[in-house]
Amino acid sequence: MSTVFLALQANEETRQIIEAIQQDNPEARVNREPAMVKIDAEGKLVVRRETIAEIMGRDDFDLQELHINLISLGGNVDEDEDSLTISWNA
Repeated sequence: MSTVFLALQANEETRQIIEAIQQDNPEARVNREPAMVKIDAEGKLVVRRETIAEIMGRDDFDLQELHINLISLGGNVDEDEDSLTISWNA
């Protein structure tokens, strides 16, 4: 299986987003650097709108807000209103 990744800026806005990603992907590896946080996972990584909103204490979270702090990603992206999934298609 191949590794996928998501890299976000390391700032106050992304702290809770990263926490939500970790909660939904317990097997993911989080690598913290001075200016970015890179999250690696084998095969698939899922970012869920509902989990982010819950952790932030908000009624809703628009996944498009994620793109403001997105540095890079590796894998095929499948995105809708509720989730962003990064995977490698077989």
